[in-house]
Amino acid sequence: MNSRSKRSALSFTKKEIEALRTELFLSDNDDSTDGSSEVDRLRSMAAKLRAEAASLEANKAQEVADATERAFRKFDIDDDGEISFDELKKGLEKILKAELDDKRVKRLMDEFDTSGDGALQREEFVSVDKFRNTLESIIRDEKMVASNAKKEAKKEKDAAVLAEARANMLNDGKPSGTDKLLSTLPYLFPLMDGLAFGRFLLADADNPAVALLALIYTIYRSIPFSGFVTIIAFSTLSGNFNINRLIRFNMQQAIYLDVALFLPAFLASIYTFVVKGIGGVQLPEVATQIGSDLIFVTLILIIFYSVGSSLLGITPDKLPAISDYTNKRMPTLDMLDEEGRFMPPQMREEEQKKKDAEDKKKKDDDDNKDNDKN
Repeated sequence: MNSRSKRSALSFTKKEIEALRTELFLSDNDDSTDGSSEVDRLRSMAAKLRAEAASLEANKAQEVADATERAFRKFDIDDDGEISFDELKKGLEKILKAELDDKRVKRLMDEFDTSGDGALQREEFVSVDKFRNTLESIIRDEKMVASNAKKEAKKEKDAAVLAEARANMLNDGKPSGTDKLLSTLPYLFPLMDGLAFGRFLLADADNPAVALLALIYTIYRSIPFSGFVTIIAFSTLSGNFNINRLIRFNMQQAIYLDVALFLPAFLASIYTFVVKGIGGVQLPEVATQIGSDLIFVTLILIIFYSVGSSLLGITPDKLPAISDYTNKRMPTLDMLDEEGRFMPPQMREEEQKKKDAEDKKKKDDDDNKDNDKN
């Protein structure tokens, strides 16, 4: 093969060969006699180029096979026809002039060991360049994993710092002695509104405890709209995160306990105006007295339990229904945003849904960009 033929085979690309084929096709449709010789010449040239290209590809494939065989023999130190882990590691370190980590060599071995026998046979062995490229890819993956792990660690550290800051905003710590004493005061509110049910049990005016209750009740009732003012005050103060949680809990629970007293009072009103007034049904006085006494005694027991638990520093959250409602109203760390502002659970869920939708939209946009690039 002369130099011109070699140059022709190397110079003509696939596009140029296709152009020759197109020209041959057009020439076949040319009826002129003068074009016949040109068509034959072009056909001959195309056939020659195809043969030369095939020959070059075969030569190149043989060169690659020979190079791979030579490299295999260099790696196969004990000449047993396969390359072990140690042989692969030593061979690569010698060629790359660098010490390789065992884990990376293991991943490299696993990548090309298709038979899974822990060694590379001739048909599994690849060129040194391919080993190098795969090793570089492994290193890049490791760096990416390390980078992501570092970012995740930083993210968790920032989250821990934020959680600590938010915890400091929300005074949920162990109550002090003063906190325990103050936490009992909110239960005076339902006690004052429940004294009406204890009128039969508290008939002894000479009893010092009864006299003290009467004095407190008189002061309480001297305040205009005392019940409404107390509810507003407790609701506002229970939202102050600087106040210990035990105090805030008891203020909320005192409100619900006071609201619960509305039910028997409402039933008593129905009895007075409907059953007794319109229907003319008169219950025995002893029945009314027993009913009032039971309600008052129950209230006193609840207050004793709540006050006793609070003095011991234990949250009195075992009251059926009432404590459940109270707990739902108590802010927790996950109800505070990054700036320490209270967000009710429903608002929090809406914010999370909005954030998830934005993240999904961003991911879809990124996927679409990647598809456009491909």
